Amino acid sequence: MVRRPVAWVVALVLFAEALGIAALNWFLGVVVDRQDMSLAGLDPDMMSTSSKIGGIVFGLYFALCGLTALSAALRDRAPAGLGRVLLVSAAVVHALLGAVTWGLVGPLAFLWMVLVLGLIVLLLMTYDGRPEQPADAAPEGDAGGDGSPVTPPVTPPAAPTAP
Repeated sequence: MVRRPVAWVVALVLFAEALGIAALNWFLGVVVDRQDMSLAGLDPDMMSTSSKIGGIVFGLYFALCGLTALSAALRDRAPAGLGRVLLVSAAVVHALLGAVTWGLVGPLAFLWMVLVLGLIVLLLMTYDGRPEQPADAAPEGDAGGDGSPVTPPVTPPAAPTAP
């Protein structure tokens, strides 16, 4: 099956993005701090600190999404509850960032965001929530003898009555 490898790839990609986004925001905070300039009267120290804090929070968010994908890969079960919500929100974030990056960064960044979006959606779709049956088990509705499915008897609807 393709489920486990996709979950592993999604986990690795999200961990790499967590590290990259945290490092990028930290670097931008250092740049703002060293320039010592004001943007429309904003305090440069506040801008630097908020960039660093934002990078850490966003990096932790992606790391938590990566842990969700990693647990899905290790357990070979669909993420449920908060984990599923985290992965859906990460897919939405990548869709929105992909729309923005086309104009601001370029088509290559857009393709990366769409690739990660596709991987997350593939992870969510391949785990359909149904428990797998062993290969030797008979499928549901199978009579077992001749292989024909068991169907309930069909009864006609009741005839309408006149008042």
